[in-house]
Parts: sequence; C-alpha cells; structure tokens
Amino acid sequence: MKYAYYPGCSLEGACTPYDRSLRRVFAALGHELVELEDWNCCGATMYMSVRETVALSVSARNLALAEKNGNGSFLVAPCSACYTTLLKTNRYLRELPRLQEQVNRALGEAGLSYDGSVRVRHPLDILVNQIGVETISRRAQRRLDGLRIAPYYGCQIVRPEPAFDDRDWPTSLDDLFGALGAECVYFPDRVRCCGGMLMTTCPAVGQELTDDILECAVRNGADVVVTTCPLCHMNLETIGRQFEGDAGKRIPILFFTQLLGVALGQSPEAMDLDRSLVPLGERLTVLAGAST
Repeated sequence: MKYAYYPGCSLEGACTPYDRSLRRVFAALGHELVELEDWNCCGATMYMSVRETVALSVSARNLALAEKNGNGSFLVAPCSACYTTLLKTNRYLRELPRLQEQVNRALGEAGLSYDGSVRVRHPLDILVNQIGVETISRRAQRRLDGLRIAPYYGCQIVRPEPAFDDRDWPTSLDDLFGALGAECVYFPDRVRCCGGMLMTTCPAVGQELTDDILECAVRNGADVVVTTCPLCHMNLETIGRQFEGDAGKRIPILFFTQLLGVALGQSPEAMDLDRSLVPLGERLTVLAGAST
C-alpha cells in the first residue's frame, strides 16, 4: 500500500535518522511512503504569532496537496508537532464551514482547494493499528529479548485531539516492542512534556523537565528510551543530565523506527545507530549485531 508522506522540516534536517529508518521500516513491511511533492512547513512555529486564517492556510496547503495528489486518503506525519498541527487544521476546517471557505479562498490563489477528505495519521498508529503488531512480529528477523525500553510518547501525539491511543497511559509502543521480545519498563513519565521550545526561552525549566524524564527511565532500569518526535528526541539526547555528571548514567535515545528497523533485519548502519550521541552500550550493540 502507498501512503502520502509528510516528513516535515526536522526530518529533512537534523533528524534524518528518523526519516531514513521510517522509510526502510515501511518498505520492509511491503508498504511505500510517497513524499508529498512541494510540501511546506506545517505552521507549528508560526501558529500563535500570525492571524489564525493565515496559519491554517499554511497548514491546509499540505492537506490540499495530499488530497490532489492521491496515494490514498491518509497523510503520514511522523513529527509530533506536524501531526498535531495538521490534525487540528483538518478538524477546524471540517467543523467550521465558514473558516474552510476563507482558507479555500487563500488556497485558490495557488490553484488549490481542500474538501476535507484526507486523514492525518502518525506512523505509530498505522504500524500498530493498520499493519498490525502480529504482522510485524511475524516479519521480524531479530528478537529484542532482554532489552529494557522506556517508551516515551511525548505530550502531543495523544493530545489534545481524539487520538489512536489513551491520552494518559498510551500503550502502542509497549504492545509493539513487547511482541518483539523487549520489556517495556514501568515509565510514568511517558506522556510528560520534554520542555519543547522552552529550551530556547526558559532553558532552566526546560532542562528540569527533560532531566525528570531521563531520571525516570534510568531509575526504572531502562537500557534505552525510544521516541516518536524529533524535538523530544533532540531535547532528551542533548540537554541536561546526558552530558553533565556521571557518564555511567547516560542513556541512549533512539527513534522507535530505528529499533524497529533493527528487529526487521535492517543493518545498524542503515538505521544510523552510529549517530547516537550517547554510546549504545553492550546490550544494544549485541542485539544490533554491532561491535561494542
């Protein structure tokens, strides 16, 4: 099956391991991500600083392109901020006809319109709820037995819109990696905010939020934290306790698709495991078939 794919700005820049591993995971499962031609920023960073109709028009242009170009009725958005922004735009335009008319007037200047037929989905949703955990488990070529994972969902992919998992205690990552043999540790910080852009505005607050998440993972015996969002990944990997204090308490941060790709038989190099800023450690490298 083909899916329209919206990588977003982060996956085209600092977070290319997420993009590459996601594409390879879908290909290994017999599905194709078709990148949306001429996509633009989702509008996440400008939403609160410009007029609502302008921000919604910026976001809706991507939905209109997906509707026009086909490749099914789904638009896959792996970045949590992009996913949330596109999802909210979609809802507003469907529920507020007058607003949809205003946005479509703006889109019309570029020869586009949007009727609301596209469904925005996170890849975790598709993998777990459409392709299916059982199918993925059957396709796996490497078990993850003995690996202890802290599943970090972040605060956006299950909120505030009605989503594909529980808002307070999501389990999609737990179900997926549990079927592959890994142990998902008790991790109450799974949906706590990582600090987001507070790292640039109130860094002390942002660092405290990030440190709390990392300390929770270490305290509960995790070997690795798996993430679903580029910004969460960057904050957890580069801020706070990871590079201060006891180096023995550092914990690797991987995109969930990197670890899933390893289970599906992809090489460590193809999954960019060597790009982790925190050494993967013996358990992870043995599972990946890499040298310690």
